[in-house]
Amino acid sequence: MHIDWWTLGLQTVNALILIWLLARFLFRPVARMVAERQQAAASLMNDAAAAKAEAGAAQAQAAAEMARLAQQRGQILEAAAAEAAALKASLESAAHADADRLRAAAQAEIDAMRRDAAQSDAARASQLALDIAARLLDRLFDHLPPQARVAGFIDGLAAALANLPDATRAQLDNGGDGLRLVAARALSGDELASCRAALAQVLGREVVLEASVDPAIIAGLELEAPHAIVRNSFRDDLAHLKTELLGHDTHPA
Repeated sequence: MHIDWWTLGLQTVNALILIWLLARFLFRPVARMVAERQQAAASLMNDAAAAKAEAGAAQAQAAAEMARLAQQRGQILEAAAAEAAALKASLESAAHADADRLRAAAQAEIDAMRRDAAQSDAARASQLALDIAARLLDRLFDHLPPQARVAGFIDGLAAALANLPDATRAQLDNGGDGLRLVAARALSGDELASCRAALAQVLGREVVLEASVDPAIIAGLELEAPHAIVRNSFRDDLAHLKTELLGHDTHPA
């Protein structure tokens, strides 16, 4: 077998040139394209992983926010329930207080009405009793001598006058108009003179008396002046008795 080394060498050179050309114009661009594709794919994978991680973080943050909102909602509901319970308790307490106050006011009004009615009844009963007593006394004195309505009351009137303060007694007739002496009937001259003498002895000076009649006195004498009134009569006694009766009925023991 004969081997043509020149032909073999040329074919080898041609093969090397072809390999060089393929490596330069085909393999390298293809490898570069493959590397670029791999790099792009890796970048896409990284971006996808980052996006996935970001989405996971966002989902976790959303879940945490939802949990926080749920907790806050629960706290708000609990606070609202507590406030509603407190408001209900306050309204119930205020309603009870108002009811108690109204009940107390109504009871006080009822008690006041009862007291007023009792006082009115007591006043009517006392006035009726005093009217009856006045009529009985008047009838009694109708059966006594006329001087009984006056004579026994002169000294008592003088004593009541003596009990007045000195300044009041000094001003009794300063106006010069005299004093008004009221009796249950017209006074005789002797009775008027006795009254004038008894009063002058107390005052230490003569007085001018103007006699007048008021049957409501029943019996006794009343001395009226601009600055004072001195009474010694059954009318005055009955008035004091009425005050005592009403006071006793109003403030029972």
